[in-house]
This record gives sequence, C-alpha cells and structure tokens, in this order.
Amino acid sequence: MTEVRAGLTAAQVREQVAAGHTNDVPRRSSRSVGEIVRANVLTRFNALIGTLFVLVMIFGAWQDGLFGGIIVANSLIGIVQEVRAKRTLDRLAVVGETPVRVRRGGEVSQVPQQDVVLGDLIVLGNGDRIPVDGTVADAAGLEVDESLLTGEADPVHKQPGDTVQSGSFVVAGTGAFTATKVGREAYAAQLVEEASKFSLAHSELMSGINRFLKYVTWLIVPTAVLLFVSQFTSAGSVPEAVVGAVAGVVTMIPEGLVLMTSIAFAVGVVRLGRRQCLVQELPAIEGLARVDVLCVDKTGTLTEPGMDFDRFVPLDPALPGRAALAALAARDPDPNPTMTAVRDGFDEPDPGWALTEAVPFSSARKWSGGAFDGGHGCWVVGAADVLLAPGDPARTQAEELGASGLRVLTLARVPDGSFTDPDKLDVAARAEPAALVVLRQRVRADAAATLRYFAEQDVAVKVISGDNPVSVGAIARELDLPGADRPLDARTLPADPDAMGDVLEDHSVFGRVTPQQKRAMVKALQARGHTVAMTGDGVNDVLALKDADLGVAMGSGSGATRAVAQVVLLDNRFATLPHVVGEGRRVLGNIERVANLFLTKTVYSILLAVLVGLLGVRFPFLPRHITLISTLTIGVPAFFLALAPNLERARAGFVPRVLRFAVPAGLACGIATFAGYYLALEDGSTGFAEDSSTATLALFGLALFVLLIIARPWTWWRLGLVAAMGTAFAVVLAVPGLRRFFALQPDNLYNDGVALAIAAGAAALLLLALRRDRWTGRARDGKTMTG
Repeated sequence: MTEVRAGLTAAQVREQVAAGHTNDVPRRSSRSVGEIVRANVLTRFNALIGTLFVLVMIFGAWQDGLFGGIIVANSLIGIVQEVRAKRTLDRLAVVGETPVRVRRGGEVSQVPQQDVVLGDLIVLGNGDRIPVDGTVADAAGLEVDESLLTGEADPVHKQPGDTVQSGSFVVAGTGAFTATKVGREAYAAQLVEEASKFSLAHSELMSGINRFLKYVTWLIVPTAVLLFVSQFTSAGSVPEAVVGAVAGVVTMIPEGLVLMTSIAFAVGVVRLGRRQCLVQELPAIEGLARVDVLCVDKTGTLTEPGMDFDRFVPLDPALPGRAALAALAARDPDPNPTMTAVRDGFDEPDPGWALTEAVPFSSARKWSGGAFDGGHGCWVVGAADVLLAPGDPARTQAEELGASGLRVLTLARVPDGSFTDPDKLDVAARAEPAALVVLRQRVRADAAATLRYFAEQDVAVKVISGDNPVSVGAIARELDLPGADRPLDARTLPADPDAMGDVLEDHSVFGRVTPQQKRAMVKALQARGHTVAMTGDGVNDVLALKDADLGVAMGSGSGATRAVAQVVLLDNRFATLPHVVGEGRRVLGNIERVANLFLTKTVYSILLAVLVGLLGVRFPFLPRHITLISTLTIGVPAFFLALAPNLERARAGFVPRVLRFAVPAGLACGIATFAGYYLALEDGSTGFAEDSSTATLALFGLALFVLLIIARPWTWWRLGLVAAMGTAFAVVLAVPGLRRFFALQPDNLYNDGVALAIAAGAAALLLLALRRDRWTGRARDGKTMTG
C-alpha cells in the first residue's frame, strides 16, 4: 500500500509513455486542417459551379466564366477564417484546461491532462473533475457526483476499492485513485470525442440555411432543363443555349450564404478569444444571441471568488469557540474559500488538536465539521439558518449582519458520535452555538455596469445562490438589480414546475438554493419558452450548467464546471458576458441580414428562368452580367454586413422571416426586370446586346434598392457602402474597356428609361408590401428595427 500511495516513479512513467499508455484524447473544439480544407473545398455547390464553369469555357467566352472565381474565393476565405478560429480555440483550450494533480515518487505535482499515464495516482479535492477511470486508493469523506453519466443526482460515497469513472466529479471530501483506463479507453472519452467536435451544425440557423439549400437543389435540375430547351428554341444554337442556361442556373445558387455563415461564426470565435473567452462548442455562438434569461451564482460572478475574514462574534463564552475554529481551519486538508479566508485572517493560533474524523462541506448539507480527540469534541461550521433554530436570538443577529451584505456562518459544537451518519444529523436541534463567523465578500467592481447592460438588452437576470437570501439580496441591492428588495428563500419554492415558474417570473434573487433546485429552476424557465444561460464556478452549479441552453463557467472555477460549460471566461471577468452575448447577437443578426440578400437573388433568378422558359425568349443576361450584379449588390456588401455590429436579440422563426422578405423582394426584382426586358425585345431596332443591357440596368437598380433596405438602420458607413456599389457600377458603364468587357451597350435611352421607370415603380410597391413587416424599420412590437 505504501508503494501504491507513493505513486509511480519517474522510470515507471517513462515506461508507460513509451508503451503509449497516456491520456491522449482529442482536444475539444478542434478539427484538423485537412478536415477544414476538405469541408470548404468538397462542397456540393463548388461541384455544381465547377461543372457550370467547364461548360461555359467549352461553349462560351472566357469572360462569362468569371463566376468560377467564386470557387477559389469561397474556399480560400473559408479555410483561412476557420483555420484562424481553430488556432484560437486550440490555444485557449490549452490555457483553460484544468491540470491534474498526480502523486509521483511521493510528491504531488500538477500535470496536463494528456500527460496522465496508466497507473498514475491521481489526487482529488472538492470540485475536481475525474479525468480517467480508476480505482479509489484513499478516501476521506469522498463524495462523487455521477449524474452526468448515470442521470442520478445523489452523490455517491466512495471508499478505497470503489471504482470512479471519467466524466464524474467530486462534490465533497478528498481522496486519490489509481488510473486503470486512460485515453480513448476511458468511459467518457468516446462521448467527448464525438460530441465536442468543431461543428457548425445542430442549430436553428444552420437547419434553416440547409432547408433553403435543399429547396434550391431540387429546383436547379428542372429549371436548367427548361432553360436549355427554351434557349435552344429561341437561339437555335447549342453554345448560346448552354451559356443562357448557365447564366440562369448560376444566379439561383446562393453560393456565398454558407461561406458568410462560416466566416461570421469563425470571426465570432476569434473576437471572443481575444477577450479570453473560450467557446468550447461553436454552435454556442447561436445560443448566445437567443438568451433572454441569465441565471447567475452570486459567488464568483457578482462577487470575487475569495472572501476576507471580518470578525468573530462569541455566542457562548463557556465554549472554546476560538480554538475550535482555528483547529478546523488548520486541519482542513482541502479548504474551500470560506476556510481559506478564516485560515488567512483569523488571528487565533492553532491549538494543535488532533483531528480524528472530518466531514467535508457539501452544498446539500451546507456545513462541514471535524471531531477532535482529547475531549475537545465535534464541531461544525455552516450556514446560520441551517445550524440555528428559528427564533434563536443568535439567528436573528446573524440575519441582521447578513442584511448588510456580510456572509455569516455559525460555529457550533455537536454531541460526540454525530458524524457516524452526517446526512441524517439534525444539526439545528442538537448543536450548541459557540460563535458567529463573519466574512466580507468582495463585490466585483464591474458587476453593476454588467447588470445594467442586461437590463437595457431585455435580458432578465436571476441571482441563484446557496447563501442566505437576505445576504444575497443585500449584494444584489448594492448592484441595483431590479427585484433585489424581495429575496426569496428557495426552501419555500413549490416543487411543481408550473408553480415554480410563476415564482421565478416574479422574483429575481433566490437564496439557499440546492444543486437540484438550480437544475429545476432552469427547466422551469425553459418550460415557459425562455432561452436560459447559466453562469457558475462551483460543483453545485454543474447540473444547472449542463441543462441550461448555454452554460458559462468561470476560468477559476472547478474542473467540473469548465468541462460541461459551452463557454469559459478564462479571465473570470463577469464584465466579459456583455461582449459574449453581443457577439452572439451580431453573428445571428448579420447572418439573417445577408440571408435576405442571397435568397432574394435566388427568388428572382427562379422567376426569370420560369418566365423565359414559358415565353420562349432568350435569357436576358450573360453570366458576366450576373457576376457583376451579384458582386456589387450581394457579394461585397454581404462581407461587410456579416461582420458589422448588431445588438438585436435573436428570435425563433429564422426561415419564415427570411421568406417574408426575400419572396416579395425577389418577385419585385424578377417581374420588373423581365417586364423592361420584354418591352425592349418588342423594339425591333435593338439587338441582344442592347436588350440585355436594359435588363442589367433594371435589375441592378432594384437589387441596389433591396440592399439599401437590408442595410437599415442606416449609418454613415452603411450608406457609404451602398453608394460605393452604385459608383462602381457607374464606373463600369463609363469606362469603355470595362463596358466592352462586361458586354454592356446601354445605347437605347428610351428602352433603358422605360425599364428604370418600371423598376422604380416596383421599388415603391415593394416598400408598400413590406410596410407591415419589420424590414421597413418598424418591428411588430413597435420598436425600431436594429438588425
């Protein structure tokens, strides 16, 4: 046993490493560069555009193959941005990874998780996540929560010889275990490897985009056939028929939509990374935007993780309270922040009492204790409202101190033998109060401003703490949290989810909340349609973090909280959260904005293809015309709009909202463009070059107007962007070389004027059609549109 407890020697560690028995598991949120390249190059739309490019190169002019550059641009931009995001994620993952304490050669040291080897003796303390499977070698009140593996919320007491599995975490006590399965053989490794890959899937946003792409794919084949037949009939030439069909099909493809989505997500990761925020699952970016309720734990969020000892208030001079408190602080093998503050600030010397039995602190009991020999007895330290009976003058005194924002604990003596079954000990009935232990909490300097931000953004903040509700309410009032004047004791909460939801809607501060209640509160809020984010740093937050729509862990928190959270604030700054939420809103709001651009183009291209096919006329554009219009009204503007600031909270219904705009906008563009083109065709004095130029002018003018609508709310740079695109088109018309390159001959002023007049009328009708929708600048709830 002595050899086992000493751990492996350096030579034994080298042997295990040489044999490959290390904890080598894939890092979270990372995929290889090869996978990134394949994902951005081998796409269905690259294949489709590539095929169309080859056809144009065979049957048409090389200028009409400009759209082939989309393949290179999309692939390169996507690869660069995603590799950049990967490097940011991998770097932050290393910074945020919890080291493992191992005993080797009799000395305890910290090593990275991947350096753990088979046979290592791993030391455990409160809040530690168990990284590999093993067998308990030593235990002192060791309790392990296995709910993430089994679904059972009750902690499991562990004794030497019991097994522990990766994915569980310590909620009380200390101990050590010998690693028996490491790396991919560990129980949770396969789940982690599969569930935590760098991914853009499994979100309403991506599901909506995939639905659009699926519909477009279904329409491309029959439309291409219809176009080819109609173009061959009207032109009588295979090359012209191919070029006309390609021009129609290329317009239908929203080739940049997936690219812009990938860029927006990846840039979001990089921006948050600069703020020391690790996004462990990329789709969490979307969750950030949808949050409307934020549940925060007081400790570590509104207050700093540590505390300062304030005073010792004797209650019974006959009891040796000062010596007992000093002994408990000195003998605690794994002190929590409370005992650390006592150890650092209490001026009583260690009396040297010998500890015979210890009960570690747990969130369920809300107290810890120790038994000493030599007749010194059993002592407990814990919450005053747990250790003191109602009506006790000492409890009243504790509540008065707590009302000022101080944290108040009670030190009490309990009968000998009380720790035989600590979970069944009725401490309030059997304890002899000896003293009150008063601690000062360190309120974060930036907490008040952060709470104001969330109030302005219509995000409700719920403070959910295990501390005394009066004390928690005092801290919340100091920070001007709405509703902080009515703190609620969670022990009075109803068990029924509906009734609990009613209470949660009416209150914002809750104290004496158990880990199971935190989880129930999150579920009750979700049942009412809220998107819930949960922040925390302790093991009592793990269950709620896991069940919340978005789990946010503090970097200094326990390994268990960081393991289950989607977002980790590595610098422990609560003030980072507004940037986190804001980044999510920026990404989703801007993706929806550019989706309107791309889907408008898809709608008008489908309509033009159908009208051309039914009426048997030549397609009004060459591929180069479509390339010019798409670049200036969609491609370049979308890149800037996708990365612009945006604070509008995301809402459900992405697909219907986009369709409500894209369908009328696309119909207006398609009908007006075809009408102007058809009238030009009726003029026998013009050829295809003039007629296609007329159609190009009409479509560009309408598409630019659509861009102007989508760019709202107007700022100087948004208006400047629209103006720059219009100027670029004017330059193409003004420069003879560019005009020849793009095959534009706007020589018939009458036809061009009629087409532009039709386009202007269509623009006015479109604006009227959209007046009832928020894209006119007025949201349905009466608020000005911000995204």
